[in-house]
Amino acid sequence: MIEVDARGLGCPIPVVKTKQAIEKNPGEQIIVLVDAAVAKENVSRLAACKKYNVQCEAAATEEFRLLLSPM
Repeated sequence: MIEVDARGLGCPIPVVKTKQAIEKNPGEQIIVLVDAAVAKENVSRLAACKKYNVQCEAAATEEFRLLLSPM
């Protein structure tokens, strides 16, 4: 499983890092860690466009753990 730690990074960097992980690891589950609701929404939109299911867990206040699974 691939992990992308995008905490502390402003948009669009979390989306760019997630896109790179998807392209380098097609068909793999990817965990993305973000610390802003906007980043969570943007990464989730990218994942949906790339045909990935998204499960979101709140890790802490304003921290989110996104599990991206290929459909």
